[in-house]
Amino acid sequence: MSSLPKLPPLPLSPAARAWLPIRLLLAVGASVGVAFLLVLVLYITDLGLSVWDRLQQRGPAFWIIYLLLLTGMSAGGAYGVWRVLRWGRPASKSRSKAPAKPPDEATLRERLERHSAAGVPVDLIHRELDELQRRRAAGEIVVSVFGEISAGKSSLIRALLPGTEIAVDVRGGTTREVNYYTWTSSAGDRLILADLPGLNEADGSLDQLARDEALRAHVVLYVCEGDLTRDQYAALRTLIDLGCPLIVALNKMDRYTDRELNLVRERLAERIGEQLEVAPVQCGGFEEVTRIYHDGREETTRRERQPRVEELRRTLQRYLDNDQQVLDALRDTAVFVLAQQKLDAAVAQHRHEKADAIVQSYSRKAVFGALAAVSPGTDILIQGYLGFNLIKDLCALYEAPAREVDMQRFLDLAGNQIKRNMNLLLALVGNIFKAFPGIGTVVGGMMHAVVYGLIFESLGKAVARSLDSRGELANGPALRMFEDNLSEDLEARAKRLAQLVWSRQQDGDHAGAAPG
Repeated sequence: MSSLPKLPPLPLSPAARAWLPIRLLLAVGASVGVAFLLVLVLYITDLGLSVWDRLQQRGPAFWIIYLLLLTGMSAGGAYGVWRVLRWGRPASKSRSKAPAKPPDEATLRERLERHSAAGVPVDLIHRELDELQRRRAAGEIVVSVFGEISAGKSSLIRALLPGTEIAVDVRGGTTREVNYYTWTSSAGDRLILADLPGLNEADGSLDQLARDEALRAHVVLYVCEGDLTRDQYAALRTLIDLGCPLIVALNKMDRYTDRELNLVRERLAERIGEQLEVAPVQCGGFEEVTRIYHDGREETTRRERQPRVEELRRTLQRYLDNDQQVLDALRDTAVFVLAQQKLDAAVAQHRHEKADAIVQSYSRKAVFGALAAVSPGTDILIQGYLGFNLIKDLCALYEAPAREVDMQRFLDLAGNQIKRNMNLLLALVGNIFKAFPGIGTVVGGMMHAVVYGLIFESLGKAVARSLDSRGELANGPALRMFEDNLSEDLEARAKRLAQLVWSRQQDGDHAGAAPG
């Protein structure tokens, strides 16, 4: 049998020929690396045996000291490596922050007087505290029935108060305001049941009303039909953090076995972080019953489901058996927190509006000052009295510390940013002025006036945002916001200021041409 002819080797492709030197270099490097590792292993082995021989000649005390020293150096080295690897990373924050200390009535009223004198509208907060005083005087125990729409809140009240006419609509959202009902418990306690609007309606317009009223109650009955959604857990978390006595009324208990009810309790405790009172209830309603006759006929009728609220009554009574002064104190604290939140919102809104007015005022001053200047210059305006007073007024508005050296340092840094953007701003403003009929090429003073207005708007808004979010003038974040503001909606702002400058110039020309 003749042997097959030997085929010649295939020639290398151009790409393979190009990579051949690199492959040879990698092979040589790998060989050197392996040889180095072998030498290192032999050296470490020889060193280890040498140390072992010397340790054999020493006593136990030396061994202990040597091992402790070796362990300490290893731990220190490992810690040093860890610190180097984490260099520049932000410090980790604790997942759970300690809750802020709730306000007391005296401090809250002092803040009210101070902010009212500053022009902050505080009528809503005064009405909140007045309502608290009325409830204190009445000595009423208020129980709020709280929860999502269609969870069965009104049905639960009807089950607790047989014979009370309460509108119940299966479509949800029947309760459009807070309705109050008087109830005397089996132990003789006189209660006020507050039927709140359901959370998460289509427009959500009544959510805040319901949340606020829940905080004004002594005890909150949170009605739900099973495991809670994220929004429901958030609502419960808010109440628990404020110390509100809370009972979860689990509606439609006929759906659950005892084992399933225990699982619901466990999930609630796991997600909330503490054990909650869970009372299964059956709020009534209607059910369909099918009757089968002996001749095979079937007849379906609707009948009213028997309400079952006995466990809820017992759970609620345990709260009522506690000292009412404790319930009053918890209620008062929740109301003070609510009033403080409303005051903070009113102060923030007032400061926002006032800051915007201050920024616009200084922007106009910068524009008109540039028009009046013989030789306008950026440094004169930014580092001069206008920029300094702008920051000073904003710091006073936000009650933030304002050292002159810090403000001057910030203006110096802002001036450097302005120099980098000056040519671009002037070019943009020059093109915008060309759109005004009859003006053609505008004089430099008018262009500078618009640029100064843009600068002061951007600078003032950046300072206000820094003071609002941080409570102080932080150079780094404020300068970054200033840089962003310079380019934000630039053309529209420039057109608005150009119209102001052009109108001002026209008014000046007319005044100069008028007979004396």
